[in-house]
Formats: sequence, C-alpha cells, structure tokens
Amino acid sequence: MKRVKAACVLQTLIFAQKDDCGLTREQQYKVNCEEVERYKAAMDRAHTRYQITEQTEQPDGSVLVRVRKQYNDRADVSEYFKA
Repeated sequence: MKRVKAACVLQTLIFAQKDDCGLTREQQYKVNCEEVERYKAAMDRAHTRYQITEQTEQPDGSVLVRVRKQYNDRADVSEYFKA
C-alpha cells in the first residue's frame, strides 16, 4: 500500500492583461500586482499554506510569480517550507 508522505505544488504563474487593453505598461503592472494580491488573499482565506519564491516584473508589465503551495490539507508540507 502506498501513502503520500509529503506533497506540494510548484507553480509558475503569469499575471497579464490582454494585449488590446489600452493600458500603459505601468498601469498594466499595477493592475497585475493587484491581481497577485487578490490571489494571495484567496489562498489565505482558504488557509492554504504557500510560499512565494519569486515575483518579478516582466518588460510588458506582466508579473511572473513562482509559488510553492500545499497540495491538500492532509499532506505534510513541512519539509518544503523550511525557514
């Protein structure tokens, strides 16, 4: 019988607006950062344990986020979230 001893999800997300949105790069960056904050707040509300390992602005105003997050509430993630 097998059991999951530890599990997490590694994701690379890109927060970007449509090309024809009519916003400047700076405005797009601001909107995308706000979307990143809403994403983090949603994980906090769901009590999902997560760690942002990278958050970088891209030349087009999009935001690249690399996140390590809890797979489910039963899987141990302590070995993935060492300080």
